[in-house]
Amino acid sequence: MKLPRNFFKALAIGAPAPLRDLPLRLERMIHFVPPHIEKVRAKLPEFLAQVDIVLGNLEDAIPADAKEAARAGFIAMAQTCNFGATGLWTRINALNSPWALDDIREIVGAVGDKLDVIMLPKVEGAWDIHYLDQLIAQLEAKHGVKKPILIHAILETAEGVNNVQSIATASPRMHGISLGPADLAASRAMKTTRVGGGHPDYKVLADAGAADAPRPAFQQDLWHYTIAKMVDACAAAGIKPFYGPFGDFADGAGCEAQFRNAFLMGCAGAWTLHPSQVPIAKRVFSPDPREVAFARKILTAMPDGSGAVMIDGKMQDDATWKQAKVLVDLAKLVAEKDPQMAQHYGL
Repeated sequence: MKLPRNFFKALAIGAPAPLRDLPLRLERMIHFVPPHIEKVRAKLPEFLAQVDIVLGNLEDAIPADAKEAARAGFIAMAQTCNFGATGLWTRINALNSPWALDDIREIVGAVGDKLDVIMLPKVEGAWDIHYLDQLIAQLEAKHGVKKPILIHAILETAEGVNNVQSIATASPRMHGISLGPADLAASRAMKTTRVGGGHPDYKVLADAGAADAPRPAFQQDLWHYTIAKMVDACAAAGIKPFYGPFGDFADGAGCEAQFRNAFLMGCAGAWTLHPSQVPIAKRVFSPDPREVAFARKILTAMPDGSGAVMIDGKMQDDATWKQAKVLVDLAKLVAEKDPQMAQHYGL
């Protein structure tokens, strides 16, 4: 077992020291782009200001014969674009694939100083994070990378869900964890072909009434348990949980409902796979101005968070003060990036 005092030591001589705290950044959406498609790369500069994170996808959805082109396209994209306040991520291929090692080696070597996060798919345990952690440190040292590259894990196997707590605390590089519902469904032998969202057959029925009387049915959330488990593991480790993909681009209402469930449960953001999902994520993961206004009332009435007060007929104490601070702190981050929302928040 690694001693606690060694946890924050660089894993290679000359690598940058690990971060003690995550950078304070607004990350409402992780927007996926296929970097092997030149016309997508060409449109990226005008799109960057609309998203919080842009991610060059090298894994699923990239054909096997386009893997090297996707890697080269991502490096070109990273070298030529000015990302400003927008985060730059990549999702590499899984560690058991023939492309992962070259993904890591070539990308860190070429654009390590611009890269914020490497997203690692199909993480099953802390051992996957330990391998990537050590390898990144060696490459950072070799190429003189000045700031540590963070790791974001995808939870998409039953074994990964079972080990989520050890994954969350495996390294100081850990940025967060995303739910990958499609691969997780296959790993669990769930009987669905949907990518995220609910299923009409996963429901509860109201109690039986009079004979032949209709019984109302209520669709349930297939992912509630897993999101809650992931959020708890991330919150305990001081890292960020994210909802993953919603595959039905035509169902904006369904996408918004799934994103909102994740937001209310504690997720910081979600993946956007299509431009139409970006405004949904932006809307959902920015707190409601009415909630922010009430939260500000609580903070004003209880400046130091102690005691208890009555506001609008409701008792507020230190617990609600902490809840209010979460909302106001997020609103401040949103306001820094979005002047229109700053006006709505009165900030």
